[in-house]
Amino acid sequence: MDLFLSTLSFTLNVTAPVFILVFLGLFFARIGLVNDEFNRVASRLVFNVTLPTLVFLTLLNTDLTQVFALDLLLYAGLVTLMGFAVLVWRARLIPANEDKGVFVQGGFRGNLGILGLALAGNQYGDAGLALTSILLALLIIIYNLLSVVALNLWRDTQEGQGVNWRRILIDIVKNPLIIAVVLAIPTSLFELPLPDLALKVGNYFASMTLPLALLCIGAALDLKALRATSSLALKATAYKLLLLPIPMVLGAWLLGYEGMTLGVLFLVFSCPTAAASYVMARAMGGNAVLAANIVALTTLFGTLTISIGVFALHWFGLS
Repeated sequence: MDLFLSTLSFTLNVTAPVFILVFLGLFFARIGLVNDEFNRVASRLVFNVTLPTLVFLTLLNTDLTQVFALDLLLYAGLVTLMGFAVLVWRARLIPANEDKGVFVQGGFRGNLGILGLALAGNQYGDAGLALTSILLALLIIIYNLLSVVALNLWRDTQEGQGVNWRRILIDIVKNPLIIAVVLAIPTSLFELPLPDLALKVGNYFASMTLPLALLCIGAALDLKALRATSSLALKATAYKLLLLPIPMVLGAWLLGYEGMTLGVLFLVFSCPTAAASYVMARAMGGNAVLAANIVALTTLFGTLTISIGVFALHWFGLS
């Protein structure tokens, strides 16, 4: 009984603060304390400034030789591609073309930049943040490329309106999170000195990142859209939270990963669908309502599935 209570307490300490902030954001939006304009500006600030600063400082203050592992990056990239292939195979059974790409994207594209970092930081501190940041650098590229592919596989386009791969490449190169990782890795490895003033200001920015970002996620949730939720949104949610993360984590365990590494992989693979998937689906002619429903459902149900997963890993002494 004592083991159960201690494991439950550990689980709640990891997941509860994160999801409480998400639901506080939803509550603040409902009572009018925050509005769409605030959410839009705050989200841009987080994505372009505070989150890259957090990633940069986290990597800067961590011994990367202890957390960087090429085999881990290869595994994360490979299973993500395999999961994408499974979703594409499943999507061929969906009648409407505008739903297929949205279903695929909703099933694999996790919200690593906010929820993944927040959960890893809560559970493992700076080391967890550093490892998640490295995985994030790789998966941001993969997610963006695969999302464009998914939304174009069944897209009805007119002649001359194909995928603009040059623009996609430019967007990837200009991504603030990727830039932060690229700058932080040599700075950390070569121990390049930075002015104390810059570090102090950077820490101010970094400390506001996760609370502000989590509030924005909650404020962006549209529970009214759930009234229109179809069985397809529920199926995509099942793939995102259960059907893909479980074999991914099991495979990592069979390969010998354990402790913080296995725990971070679980948090990365089981994150709810990124809100950016809705924006991309709307811009590329997909079913935006379906995309919004998947984001909302995975965020709501992710509270339960991630808590259960963290509890199970801790109970069996695997994380």
